[in-house]
Amino acid sequence: MKYLHLVLANLGRHKRRTLLTIASVALALFLFASLRTVVTTLAAAAQFGSARRLVSTNATGIVFPLPLSYANKLQATPGVEAVSWANWFGGRYGDNKRFFAQFAVDPASYLEMYPEIALPEDQKQAFIRERSSAIIGRRLVDIFGWKLGQDVTIQGTIYPGDWTFTIRGIYTPTDAVINDDMMLFQHEYLEERTGRPGQAGWYVLRIADGDQSASIAQGIDDQIRNSNAATKTGTEQAFNASFATMWGNVSLLMGTIGMAVVFAILLVTANAMMMSARERTREVAVLKTIGFTDRTLFGLVMLEAGLIAGIGAVLGLGGAKLLYKSTNFNAGGFLPGFDVTTSTLLIGAGVTLLLMLASGLVPAVRAARLPVVQALRRVE
Repeated sequence: MKYLHLVLANLGRHKRRTLLTIASVALALFLFASLRTVVTTLAAAAQFGSARRLVSTNATGIVFPLPLSYANKLQATPGVEAVSWANWFGGRYGDNKRFFAQFAVDPASYLEMYPEIALPEDQKQAFIRERSSAIIGRRLVDIFGWKLGQDVTIQGTIYPGDWTFTIRGIYTPTDAVINDDMMLFQHEYLEERTGRPGQAGWYVLRIADGDQSASIAQGIDDQIRNSNAATKTGTEQAFNASFATMWGNVSLLMGTIGMAVVFAILLVTANAMMMSARERTREVAVLKTIGFTDRTLFGLVMLEAGLIAGIGAVLGLGGAKLLYKSTNFNAGGFLPGFDVTTSTLLIGAGVTLLLMLASGLVPAVRAARLPVVQALRRVE
């Protein structure tokens, strides 16, 4: 590292160019990390789900309800330990600038079904006792400033009218894939207000043996096949994956955009490095005459490229990691658990290495191979 001062002096010669090049690298890697994190977050959501939980929906489509009377049939199915149900509510709060999901659930069975929804016991019991109560995720407290005991009015869309709920609990998910900005309220309250009892949006079942999920799911669907509302039952993981596929081939799209951005910045960085090398032809001549070897000159140029790429990587990748972690970003509830993973950082480091080689290799080779006589001819 005894030549580091020389490299720093070269980088400081055109400070604006150096800073803009580093900023370009940082921006490219920040965008790369952000786009890939969308892919990894969707993949994590698609993989979320207990092996012992099944989901039954209407075979026609999830928007069509199922009779609540199915709960007894499902509970009696061999291998099924517990049953719960839920409905999508689809309301709006205030000016609707911040979307969050609301679900009508059977409180006792649903919270037992999902231990990942961590809730203090006293708040849980208060939620179960009071029909017009609701529990909310911790993020909604930060966004709206809500607190325990506060009444919150939601404007219904699927179920029209103003719906007022009393907040009796604030939950914190133990798994980042679960949204921390949902509202859960009592299914009985939904039935009471709408005057349409006996309907469930979907059922969630806990089974005794996850290895038997396929046969149990098939048995449930066969049992209800000839009813007015046939079911489609599968693992919770498959249910979650079906929502991820609704986004289309996001992995290909985001990967293509990310690589296109990195390639464009590569051209910018390579051009800046070549310009710098051409401007220093006279210096190369002098350095060679005083004893600098071709290998040393090659290393100096590569070190310069490495510093530019490395600083840009730290700013871009590190900035993405710190930004999304500190702001708890989740794309308005659509991407819960949004966080730059270690694998993304490692791939970003690999991209940085390739960026350094691609941008520095040509000028480094040219500097090393430049004949002394030819270089001296250009010295005035």
